[in-house]
Amino acid sequence: MNLSAGGAVHWDVALPRTFIFRLKHRSLARGVVLSLGAFAASLRLAGFPHIENLHGSRWQAVAALVALWGMAETARCLARKWSLYHAGVMILLYSDLMILAMTLFLWLYL
Repeated sequence: MNLSAGGAVHWDVALPRTFIFRLKHRSLARGVVLSLGAFAASLRLAGFPHIENLHGSRWQAVAALVALWGMAETARCLARKWSLYHAGVMILLYSDLMILAMTLFLWLYL
């Protein structure tokens, strides 16, 4: 609690940041959210639900970059030693690679 010159009371509150927003720390959740968000955005930018309106958009380059960032965030979580955690991260990396390939396909070939 701080008192200002006029006698008003100001409360200083420190709100904790969740682990997803701490960019210096490794986070699998951040990588998955970035990749899935980029995939959903890429589908919407291509006009997905209506098959007759499929088209390419230059904004899909941003979705491809976000998918690449999500893949890099997932790759940061790889362990040095083989374990089941390492295998799970490898499976997530493979799914991120498929998302990146689909995003690039929607951007370049439609």
